Amino acid sequence: MTTNTQILIPRRAILAGLGALPFLPRRLSAEAALAATPPSFGDLAADAPKDAELAAVFRDLNTGDLLASRNGQLALPPASTLKIVTALFALQRLGPDYRFVTRVMQSGDRLILAGGGDPALDTDALADMARRLAATKPGVPQRFAVWGGALPRIDQIAPGQAEYLPYNPTISGMILNFNRVHLEWRRQDKGGYSLSLQARARSQSPRAYTVTAVTRAGTRPLMTHQIKDGKEIWSIAQGALGRNGSRWLPIRQPELYAGDVFQTLCRAQGLVLPAPEVIADLPDDARELTRIESPPLRDILRDMMEFSTNLTAEVVGLAASGAQSIPASAEVMRDWLSSTGVAGEMYFHDHSGLSPQNRISAETLVEVMSGPGRAAGLRDLMKHIPVLDERGKRIASPVRIDAKTGTLNFVSNLAGYAEGGDGRILVFAIFCADPEKRARSEGQELPAGMISWVKRAKSLQQRLILSQAG
Repeated sequence: MTTNTQILIPRRAILAGLGALPFLPRRLSAEAALAATPPSFGDLAADAPKDAELAAVFRDLNTGDLLASRNGQLALPPASTLKIVTALFALQRLGPDYRFVTRVMQSGDRLILAGGGDPALDTDALADMARRLAATKPGVPQRFAVWGGALPRIDQIAPGQAEYLPYNPTISGMILNFNRVHLEWRRQDKGGYSLSLQARARSQSPRAYTVTAVTRAGTRPLMTHQIKDGKEIWSIAQGALGRNGSRWLPIRQPELYAGDVFQTLCRAQGLVLPAPEVIADLPDDARELTRIESPPLRDILRDMMEFSTNLTAEVVGLAASGAQSIPASAEVMRDWLSSTGVAGEMYFHDHSGLSPQNRISAETLVEVMSGPGRAAGLRDLMKHIPVLDERGKRIASPVRIDAKTGTLNFVSNLAGYAEGGDGRILVFAIFCADPEKRARSEGQELPAGMISWVKRAKSLQQRLILSQAG
Protein backbone atom coordinates (compact mmCIF):
# COMPACT_ATOMS: atom_id res chain seq x y z
CA MET A 1 0.00 0.00 0.00
CA THR A 2 1.42 3.36 -0.97
CA THR A 3 1.66 6.29 1.37
CA ASN A 4 -0.87 8.27 -0.68
CA THR A 5 -3.44 5.51 -0.51
CA GLN A 6 -2.97 5.23 3.23
CA ILE A 7 -3.64 8.91 3.68
CA LEU A 8 -7.12 8.52 2.27
CA ILE A 9 -8.19 5.95 4.85
CA PRO A 10 -10.73 7.54 7.25
CA ARG A 11 -9.47 7.85 10.81
CA ARG A 12 -12.35 5.78 12.25
CA ALA A 13 -11.38 2.93 9.89
CA ILE A 14 -7.76 3.30 10.96
CA LEU A 15 -8.65 3.15 14.64
CA ALA A 16 -10.99 0.23 14.06
CA GLY A 17 -8.15 -1.58 12.34
CA LEU A 18 -5.78 -0.80 15.18
CA GLY A 19 -8.37 -2.08 17.65
CA ALA A 20 -8.39 -5.42 15.87
CA LEU A 21 -4.64 -5.87 16.00
CA PRO A 22 -3.48 -8.94 17.95
CA PHE A 23 -2.85 -8.24 21.61
CA LEU A 24 -0.69 -11.26 22.38
CA PRO A 25 2.73 -11.90 20.80
CA ARG A 26 3.21 -14.94 18.59
CA ARG A 27 5.81 -16.41 20.92
CA LEU A 28 3.09 -17.04 23.52
CA SER A 29 -0.31 -18.52 22.63
CA ALA A 30 -3.42 -17.00 24.20
CA GLU A 31 -4.22 -20.18 26.09
CA ALA A 32 -0.71 -20.47 27.43
CA ALA A 33 -0.75 -16.81 28.47
CA LEU A 34 -3.84 -17.38 30.59
CA ALA A 35 -2.70 -20.69 32.05
CA ALA A 36 0.98 -20.07 32.73
CA THR A 37 2.41 -18.26 35.73
CA PRO A 38 2.28 -14.64 34.61
CA PRO A 39 5.58 -12.78 34.25
CA SER A 40 6.31 -10.04 36.73
CA PHE A 41 4.97 -6.54 36.21
CA GLY A 42 8.53 -5.26 35.81
CA ASP A 43 9.42 -7.87 33.20
CA LEU A 44 6.35 -6.98 31.17
CA ALA A 45 6.98 -3.24 31.45
CA ALA A 46 10.42 -3.77 29.94
CA ASP A 47 8.72 -4.99 26.75
CA ALA A 48 7.39 -1.55 25.80
CA PRO A 49 8.14 -0.30 22.27
CA LYS A 50 11.70 0.94 21.84
CA ASP A 51 12.30 4.50 23.10
CA ALA A 52 8.75 4.69 24.47
CA GLU A 53 7.88 6.13 27.85
CA LEU A 54 5.62 3.80 29.83
CA ALA A 55 3.47 4.74 32.81
CA ALA A 56 1.07 2.28 34.40
CA VAL A 57 -0.89 2.16 37.66
CA PHE A 58 -3.23 -0.56 38.99
CA ARG A 59 -5.38 -0.20 42.12
CA ASP A 60 -8.04 -2.32 43.75
CA LEU A 61 -11.23 -0.31 43.24
CA ASN A 62 -12.84 -1.40 46.51
CA THR A 63 -9.88 -1.28 48.90
CA GLY A 64 -7.83 1.40 47.15
CA ASP A 65 -4.72 -0.77 47.53
CA LEU A 66 -1.93 -0.06 45.05
CA LEU A 67 -1.24 -3.29 43.19
CA ALA A 68 1.40 -2.21 40.70
CA SER A 69 2.94 1.02 39.49
CA ARG A 70 5.57 2.26 37.07
CA ASN A 71 6.20 5.97 36.50
CA GLY A 72 2.80 6.66 38.04
CA GLN A 73 3.46 10.37 38.49
CA LEU A 74 4.90 10.92 35.00
CA ALA A 75 2.63 13.27 33.05
CA LEU A 76 2.12 12.03 29.48
CA PRO A 77 -0.32 12.83 26.65
CA PRO A 78 -3.66 11.21 27.54
CA ALA A 79 -4.95 11.19 23.94
CA SER A 80 -8.60 10.14 23.96
CA THR A 81 -8.49 8.84 27.53
CA LEU A 82 -9.00 12.53 28.36
CA LYS A 83 -12.61 11.95 27.30
CA ILE A 84 -13.01 10.17 30.65
CA VAL A 85 -12.58 13.52 32.40
CA THR A 86 -14.75 15.27 29.80
CA ALA A 87 -17.61 12.80 30.32
CA LEU A 88 -17.55 13.30 34.09
CA PHE A 89 -17.33 17.08 33.73
CA ALA A 90 -20.35 17.19 31.41
CA LEU A 91 -22.37 14.86 33.63
CA GLN A 92 -21.70 16.99 36.68
CA ARG A 93 -22.38 20.35 35.02
CA LEU A 94 -25.28 19.45 32.70
CA GLY A 95 -26.79 16.32 34.29
CA PRO A 96 -27.29 12.86 32.75
CA ASP A 97 -30.76 13.69 31.37
CA TYR A 98 -29.75 16.93 29.65
CA ARG A 99 -30.90 17.20 26.02
CA PHE A 100 -29.75 19.52 23.25
CA VAL A 101 -32.61 21.16 21.33
CA THR A 102 -32.75 22.10 17.64
CA ARG A 103 -35.65 24.38 16.71
CA VAL A 104 -37.36 25.88 13.69
CA MET A 105 -38.55 29.40 14.46
CA GLN A 106 -40.38 32.16 12.64
CA SER A 107 -39.76 35.89 12.73
CA GLY A 108 -41.97 37.87 10.37
CA ASP A 109 -41.47 36.49 6.85
CA ARG A 110 -38.27 34.67 7.85
CA LEU A 111 -37.94 31.02 8.83
CA ILE A 112 -34.99 30.21 11.12
CA LEU A 113 -33.25 26.89 11.71
CA ALA A 114 -31.77 27.40 15.18
CA GLY A 115 -29.05 25.00 16.25
CA GLY A 116 -28.75 24.12 19.91
CA GLY A 117 -25.31 22.52 19.80
CA ASP A 118 -26.64 18.97 19.39
CA PRO A 119 -23.58 16.82 18.55
CA ALA A 120 -25.78 13.84 17.64
CA LEU A 121 -27.96 15.60 15.04
CA ASP A 122 -27.92 13.77 11.71
CA THR A 123 -29.70 14.01 8.38
CA ASP A 124 -32.36 11.49 9.43
CA ALA A 125 -33.30 13.62 12.45
CA LEU A 126 -33.34 16.74 10.28
CA ALA A 127 -35.68 14.94 7.86
CA ASP A 128 -38.03 14.26 10.77
CA MET A 129 -37.94 17.96 11.63
CA ALA A 130 -38.79 18.84 8.01
CA ARG A 131 -41.86 16.56 8.22
CA ARG A 132 -42.93 18.18 11.49
CA LEU A 133 -42.46 21.65 10.05
CA ALA A 134 -44.48 20.86 6.92
CA ALA A 135 -47.30 19.59 9.14
CA THR A 136 -47.55 23.05 10.78
CA LYS A 137 -48.32 24.57 7.33
CA PRO A 138 -46.14 27.64 7.91
CA GLY A 139 -46.80 29.13 4.46
CA VAL A 140 -44.03 30.06 2.04
CA PRO A 141 -41.33 32.10 3.83
CA GLN A 142 -39.64 34.92 1.97
CA ARG A 143 -36.34 34.36 3.76
CA PHE A 144 -34.59 31.40 5.36
CA ALA A 145 -31.79 31.73 7.93
CA VAL A 146 -29.64 29.47 10.07
CA TRP A 147 -28.40 30.37 13.55
CA GLY A 148 -25.45 28.66 15.20
CA GLY A 149 -24.80 31.00 18.11
CA ALA A 150 -25.61 28.51 20.87
CA LEU A 151 -21.89 27.66 20.96
CA PRO A 152 -18.81 29.70 20.07
CA ARG A 153 -17.48 29.22 16.56
CA ILE A 154 -14.26 27.20 16.51
CA ASP A 155 -12.61 27.00 13.07
CA GLN A 156 -10.79 23.74 13.81
CA ILE A 157 -10.61 21.51 16.88
CA ALA A 158 -6.85 21.00 16.42
CA PRO A 159 -5.29 23.55 14.03
CA GLY A 160 -2.04 21.57 13.90
CA GLN A 161 -3.78 18.64 12.22
CA ALA A 162 -4.24 18.37 8.44
CA GLU A 163 -7.23 20.42 7.28
CA TYR A 164 -8.89 17.47 5.50
CA LEU A 165 -9.05 15.13 8.51
CA PRO A 166 -12.70 14.30 9.25
CA TYR A 167 -12.21 14.34 13.04
CA ASN A 168 -11.09 17.98 12.93
CA PRO A 169 -14.15 19.94 11.70
CA THR A 170 -15.43 23.42 12.45
CA ILE A 171 -17.62 23.75 15.54
CA SER A 172 -20.64 26.00 16.00
CA GLY A 173 -24.05 25.67 17.59
CA MET A 174 -25.34 24.22 14.31
CA ILE A 175 -23.96 20.71 13.91
CA LEU A 176 -24.99 18.11 11.33
CA ASN A 177 -23.48 14.64 10.84
CA PHE A 178 -20.60 15.58 13.16
CA ASN A 179 -20.00 18.43 10.68
CA ARG A 180 -18.78 16.02 8.05
CA VAL A 181 -19.74 15.34 4.44
CA HIS A 182 -19.30 12.00 2.68
CA LEU A 183 -17.10 12.03 -0.42
CA GLU A 184 -17.30 9.14 -2.87
CA TRP A 185 -15.23 8.74 -6.04
CA ARG A 186 -15.46 6.36 -9.00
CA ARG A 187 -12.87 5.91 -11.72
CA GLN A 188 -14.33 6.36 -15.21
CA ASP A 189 -13.56 3.95 -18.04
CA LYS A 190 -12.31 6.79 -20.25
CA GLY A 191 -10.24 8.33 -17.46
CA GLY A 192 -10.99 10.88 -14.81
CA TYR A 193 -13.31 10.49 -11.83
CA SER A 194 -16.91 11.07 -10.90
CA LEU A 195 -17.24 12.63 -7.46
CA SER A 196 -20.27 12.92 -5.19
CA LEU A 197 -20.74 14.66 -1.85
CA GLN A 198 -23.63 13.59 0.37
CA ALA A 199 -25.00 14.44 3.80
CA ARG A 200 -25.06 10.73 4.53
CA ALA A 201 -27.09 9.18 7.33
CA ARG A 202 -28.66 5.76 7.82
CA SER A 203 -31.84 6.45 5.82
CA GLN A 204 -31.33 9.82 4.14
CA SER A 205 -28.36 10.84 1.96
CA PRO A 206 -29.19 14.04 0.09
CA ARG A 207 -26.63 15.81 -2.04
CA ALA A 208 -24.67 18.58 -0.34
CA TYR A 209 -24.89 21.62 -2.60
CA THR A 210 -22.77 24.01 -0.54
CA VAL A 211 -19.74 21.71 -0.79
CA THR A 212 -18.05 20.54 -3.98
CA ALA A 213 -14.93 18.57 -4.91
CA VAL A 214 -12.73 18.59 -8.00
CA THR A 215 -9.67 16.59 -9.00
CA ARG A 216 -6.35 17.82 -10.30
CA ALA A 217 -3.24 16.17 -11.70
CA GLY A 218 -0.42 14.93 -9.48
CA THR A 219 -0.19 13.51 -5.98
CA ARG A 220 0.73 16.53 -3.82
CA PRO A 221 -0.65 18.32 -2.00
CA LEU A 222 -3.19 15.65 -1.22
CA MET A 223 -6.13 17.99 -0.63
CA THR A 224 -6.59 21.74 -0.52
CA HIS A 225 -9.63 23.68 0.61
CA GLN A 226 -11.04 27.09 -0.20
CA ILE A 227 -14.30 28.98 0.17
CA LYS A 228 -15.43 30.79 -2.95
CA ASP A 229 -18.78 32.48 -3.56
CA GLY A 230 -20.13 30.91 -0.40
CA LYS A 231 -19.24 27.37 -1.45
CA GLU A 232 -16.62 25.06 0.03
CA ILE A 233 -14.33 23.62 -2.65
CA TRP A 234 -12.04 20.64 -2.05
CA SER A 235 -9.30 20.07 -4.63
CA ILE A 236 -8.03 16.48 -4.56
CA ALA A 237 -4.82 15.06 -6.04
CA GLN A 238 -5.96 12.58 -8.69
CA GLY A 239 -2.86 10.41 -8.33
CA ALA A 240 -3.76 9.61 -4.71
CA LEU A 241 -7.28 8.33 -5.30
CA GLY A 242 -6.82 4.83 -6.67
CA ARG A 243 -9.82 3.34 -8.51
CA ASN A 244 -12.91 3.69 -6.32
CA GLY A 245 -13.31 4.78 -2.72
CA SER A 246 -14.86 7.07 -0.17
CA ARG A 247 -14.07 9.06 2.95
CA TRP A 248 -15.52 11.73 5.20
CA LEU A 249 -14.41 15.35 4.89
CA PRO A 250 -14.82 18.07 7.54
CA ILE A 251 -17.28 20.91 7.08
CA ARG A 252 -16.03 24.50 7.45
CA GLN A 253 -19.38 26.30 7.00
CA PRO A 254 -21.69 24.29 9.26
CA GLU A 255 -24.66 26.68 9.20
CA LEU A 256 -24.82 26.80 5.40
CA TYR A 257 -24.31 23.04 5.19
CA ALA A 258 -27.20 22.33 7.56
CA GLY A 259 -29.37 24.94 5.86
CA ASP A 260 -28.65 23.48 2.45
CA VAL A 261 -29.59 19.96 3.59
CA PHE A 262 -32.71 21.18 5.42
CA GLN A 263 -33.81 23.06 2.30
CA THR A 264 -33.59 19.81 0.29
CA LEU A 265 -35.47 17.82 2.93
CA CYS A 266 -38.24 20.44 3.16
CA ARG A 267 -38.61 20.46 -0.62
CA ALA A 268 -39.32 16.72 -0.44
CA GLN A 269 -42.20 17.60 1.92
CA GLY A 270 -43.62 20.17 -0.50
CA LEU A 271 -42.21 23.15 1.41
CA VAL A 272 -40.00 25.37 -0.75
CA LEU A 273 -37.45 27.43 1.19
CA PRO A 274 -35.21 30.21 -0.17
CA ALA A 275 -31.45 29.80 -0.14
CA PRO A 276 -30.12 29.84 3.43
CA GLU A 277 -28.34 32.79 5.01
CA VAL A 278 -26.43 32.86 8.29
CA ILE A 279 -27.52 35.15 11.15
CA ALA A 280 -25.49 36.04 14.23
CA ASP A 281 -28.43 36.70 16.58
CA LEU A 282 -31.91 35.33 17.09
CA PRO A 283 -34.61 38.02 16.70
CA ASP A 284 -36.44 38.85 19.91
CA ASP A 285 -39.80 38.13 18.29
CA ALA A 286 -38.84 34.68 16.97
CA ARG A 287 -41.42 32.07 17.94
CA GLU A 288 -40.92 28.32 17.89
CA LEU A 289 -42.77 26.27 15.26
CA THR A 290 -41.27 22.86 15.97
CA ARG A 291 -38.30 21.23 17.66
CA ILE A 292 -36.37 17.99 18.02
CA GLU A 293 -34.40 16.96 21.07
CA SER A 294 -31.22 14.96 21.30
CA PRO A 295 -30.93 11.69 23.22
CA PRO A 296 -30.12 12.15 26.93
CA LEU A 297 -26.58 13.31 27.62
CA ARG A 298 -25.63 9.99 29.20
CA ASP A 299 -26.44 8.18 25.94
CA ILE A 300 -24.47 10.76 23.95
CA LEU A 301 -21.49 10.26 26.23
CA ARG A 302 -21.70 6.48 25.96
CA ASP A 303 -21.45 6.80 22.17
CA MET A 304 -18.61 9.30 22.55
CA MET A 305 -16.67 6.81 24.66
CA GLU A 306 -17.28 3.96 22.21
CA PHE A 307 -16.54 5.80 18.97
CA SER A 308 -14.19 8.44 20.43
CA THR A 309 -15.87 11.31 18.58
CA ASN A 310 -13.75 14.41 19.08
CA LEU A 311 -16.46 16.86 18.08
CA THR A 312 -18.81 15.45 20.72
CA ALA A 313 -16.13 15.81 23.38
CA GLU A 314 -15.48 19.45 22.53
CA VAL A 315 -19.17 20.30 22.23
CA VAL A 316 -20.22 18.80 25.57
CA GLY A 317 -17.17 20.40 27.19
CA LEU A 318 -18.03 23.83 25.81
CA ALA A 319 -21.67 23.43 26.78
CA ALA A 320 -20.67 22.44 30.32
CA SER A 321 -18.21 25.30 30.83
CA GLY A 322 -19.88 28.14 28.96
CA ALA A 323 -16.42 29.33 27.88
CA GLN A 324 -15.78 30.98 24.53
CA SER A 325 -12.77 28.95 23.42
CA ILE A 326 -11.60 25.37 23.74
CA PRO A 327 -8.47 26.15 25.81
CA ALA A 328 -10.48 28.35 28.19
CA SER A 329 -13.11 25.64 28.50
CA ALA A 330 -10.44 23.03 29.22
CA GLU A 331 -9.11 25.24 32.00
CA VAL A 332 -12.59 25.38 33.54
CA MET A 333 -12.68 21.59 33.39
CA ARG A 334 -9.30 21.36 35.12
CA ASP A 335 -10.45 23.70 37.89
CA TRP A 336 -13.60 21.59 38.33
CA LEU A 337 -11.55 18.40 38.63
CA SER A 338 -9.28 19.99 41.21
CA SER A 339 -12.36 21.04 43.20
CA THR A 340 -13.38 17.37 43.53
CA GLY A 341 -10.19 16.69 45.49
CA VAL A 342 -8.28 15.04 42.64
CA ALA A 343 -4.66 16.13 42.78
CA GLY A 344 -1.57 15.50 40.71
CA GLU A 345 -0.18 16.39 37.30
CA MET A 346 -2.80 17.56 34.79
CA TYR A 347 -2.70 20.14 32.01
CA PHE A 348 -5.74 20.36 29.74
CA HIS A 349 -5.92 22.30 26.46
CA ASP A 350 -9.01 20.65 24.98
CA HIS A 351 -11.69 18.07 25.82
CA SER A 352 -10.98 15.49 23.11
CA GLY A 353 -7.32 14.73 23.77
CA LEU A 354 -6.16 15.89 20.33
CA SER A 355 -3.95 18.73 21.58
CA PRO A 356 -0.26 17.76 21.93
CA GLN A 357 -0.16 20.01 25.01
CA ASN A 358 -2.49 17.85 27.13
CA ARG A 359 -0.79 16.04 30.01
CA ILE A 360 -1.97 13.88 32.90
CA SER A 361 -0.32 11.19 35.00
CA ALA A 362 -1.53 7.61 35.18
CA GLU A 363 -1.85 7.96 38.94
CA THR A 364 -4.08 11.02 38.58
CA LEU A 365 -6.32 9.37 36.00
CA VAL A 366 -6.73 6.32 38.25
CA GLU A 367 -7.72 8.69 41.05
CA VAL A 368 -10.31 10.27 38.72
CA MET A 369 -11.84 6.89 37.88
CA SER A 370 -11.75 5.67 41.49
CA GLY A 371 -13.35 8.81 42.92
CA PRO A 372 -15.63 10.96 40.72
CA GLY A 373 -15.79 8.21 38.12
CA ARG A 374 -17.04 5.58 40.51
CA ALA A 375 -19.64 7.95 41.95
CA ALA A 376 -20.97 8.80 38.47
CA GLY A 377 -21.16 5.20 37.23
CA LEU A 378 -18.35 5.75 34.74
CA ARG A 379 -17.79 2.07 34.10
CA ASP A 380 -21.23 1.84 32.47
CA LEU A 381 -20.09 4.36 29.84
CA MET A 382 -16.91 2.45 28.99
CA LYS A 383 -16.38 0.31 25.92
CA HIS A 384 -15.89 -3.43 26.42
CA ILE A 385 -12.36 -4.38 25.30
CA PRO A 386 -12.17 -8.06 24.34
CA VAL A 387 -9.21 -10.34 25.01
CA LEU A 388 -7.85 -11.49 21.66
CA ASP A 389 -5.52 -14.25 20.50
CA GLU A 390 -2.47 -13.83 18.28
CA ARG A 391 -4.72 -13.90 15.19
CA GLY A 392 -6.87 -11.06 16.49
CA LYS A 393 -9.83 -13.29 17.41
CA ARG A 394 -11.67 -13.20 20.71
CA ILE A 395 -10.92 -15.87 23.27
CA ALA A 396 -12.75 -16.95 26.39
CA SER A 397 -11.24 -15.25 29.40
CA PRO A 398 -12.25 -14.79 33.03
CA VAL A 399 -11.17 -11.15 32.76
CA ARG A 400 -13.58 -8.43 31.59
CA ILE A 401 -12.11 -5.11 30.51
CA ASP A 402 -14.23 -1.94 30.28
CA ALA A 403 -12.02 0.94 29.26
CA LYS A 404 -11.32 3.97 27.08
CA THR A 405 -8.63 3.78 24.44
CA GLY A 406 -6.44 6.71 23.48
CA THR A 407 -4.55 6.70 20.19
CA LEU A 408 -2.46 9.41 18.59
CA ASN A 409 0.61 9.04 16.42
CA PHE A 410 3.00 6.95 18.56
CA VAL A 411 0.73 7.27 21.57
CA SER A 412 -1.34 4.28 22.72
CA ASN A 413 -3.20 4.44 26.02
CA LEU A 414 -5.83 2.39 27.82
CA ALA A 415 -7.62 3.32 31.03
CA GLY A 416 -10.60 1.84 32.81
CA TYR A 417 -11.72 -1.14 34.85
CA ALA A 418 -10.79 -4.83 34.78
CA GLU A 419 -12.81 -7.46 36.60
CA GLY A 420 -11.29 -10.87 37.27
CA GLY A 421 -13.02 -14.19 37.65
CA ASP A 422 -13.00 -13.75 41.44
CA GLY A 423 -15.14 -10.60 41.15
CA ARG A 424 -12.35 -8.25 42.21
CA ILE A 425 -12.41 -5.01 40.22
CA LEU A 426 -9.22 -3.17 39.34
CA VAL A 427 -8.97 0.39 38.10
CA PHE A 428 -5.98 1.07 35.87
CA ALA A 429 -4.31 3.50 33.49
CA ILE A 430 -1.59 2.51 31.02
CA PHE A 431 0.17 5.18 28.97
CA CYS A 432 2.73 4.44 26.26
CA ALA A 433 4.22 7.28 24.22
CA ASP A 434 7.25 8.13 22.11
CA PRO A 435 7.38 11.94 22.36
CA GLU A 436 10.00 12.41 19.63
CA LYS A 437 8.18 10.32 17.04
CA ARG A 438 4.91 11.89 18.10
CA ALA A 439 6.28 15.40 17.48
CA ARG A 440 7.83 14.47 14.12
CA SER A 441 4.58 12.97 12.83
CA GLU A 442 2.26 15.75 14.04
CA GLY A 443 -0.59 16.22 11.57
CA GLN A 444 0.13 13.04 9.58
CA GLU A 445 -2.75 10.59 9.22
CA LEU A 446 -0.81 7.32 9.20
CA PRO A 447 2.96 7.79 9.57
CA ALA A 448 5.39 5.01 8.71
CA GLY A 449 5.90 2.51 11.50
CA MET A 450 2.82 3.50 13.48
CA ILE A 451 0.82 0.29 13.03
CA SER A 452 3.61 -1.99 14.27
CA TRP A 453 4.35 0.41 17.15
CA VAL A 454 0.72 0.49 18.26
CA LYS A 455 0.44 -3.28 17.85
CA ARG A 456 3.24 -3.79 20.34
CA ALA A 457 1.82 -1.20 22.76
CA LYS A 458 -1.63 -2.80 22.70
CA SER A 459 -0.12 -6.24 23.26
CA LEU A 460 1.65 -4.87 26.31
CA GLN A 461 -1.54 -3.28 27.64
CA GLN A 462 -3.45 -6.54 27.76
CA ARG A 463 -0.53 -8.53 29.11
CA LEU A 464 -0.19 -6.04 31.96
CA ILE A 465 -3.91 -6.28 32.70
CA LEU A 466 -3.90 -10.09 32.63
CA SER A 467 -0.90 -10.11 34.96
CA GLN A 468 -2.93 -8.21 37.56
CA ALA A 469 -6.48 -9.44 37.01
CA GLY A 470 -6.04 -12.83 35.33
